[in-house]
Amino acid sequence: MAMMTSSRTAAAKRQKVVELRLGGGLVPYPEAVAFMERRVADIRSGLAPETLWLLEHPSLYTAGTSAGGGELLDAGRLPVFTAGRGGRYTYHGPGQRVAYVMLDLMARGMDVRSFVRGLEAWLIATLAHFDIRGECRSGRVGVWVGGGGGEAKIAAIGVRVRRWVTYHGISINIDPDLGHFEGIVPCGLAGHGVTSLKELGIATGMAEVDAALIAAFEEIFGTPAK
Repeated sequence: MAMMTSSRTAAAKRQKVVELRLGGGLVPYPEAVAFMERRVADIRSGLAPETLWLLEHPSLYTAGTSAGGGELLDAGRLPVFTAGRGGRYTYHGPGQRVAYVMLDLMARGMDVRSFVRGLEAWLIATLAHFDIRGECRSGRVGVWVGGGGGEAKIAAIGVRVRRWVTYHGISINIDPDLGHFEGIVPCGLAGHGVTSLKELGIATGMAEVDAALIAAFEEIFGTPAK
């Protein structure tokens, strides 16, 4: 991880502050996607800064580009949106912090795999703030806690890159309705549990999680979000 962070240092020093946006209330998914599409184009054109957007969505499912039809177990349970991001089905809803990350990889090494590893490291650093050990698993994108039969996924990653500008991003479960994950095969990984900070015994609110995310963002990506 230290090597990965060092490889970004020179480019990150050239970066200006990343614009931080905090979504008020529950942001409809189509509205969020429309904003990201505009912002990605403006970042590439030099008309807008890189952006980190922290928000919540109303309860819904999104289907990534690799989603299989058999992974939607309860089609009538919640609205389903086709997402241009990578990955498969996931759930978003109240009590889950979604972070959309719009960064210019042309100024950050033009390495998509390194960017995804950075997202994983960002989530792990955020969880460490709450004394939770988050881990990656070979062949499974996202961040996990526990081991053996007791392991569960606490954070998901799904990204897209257009002309070297990233969008979509990550989600971390604080206190969502975990029952909604039963309507899908989360991220295509049958047989694995899903958990949250609350389920792990961490009583915290969105503001504290946001503070941890913002601090860890600068640590991992080398650029403050303000």
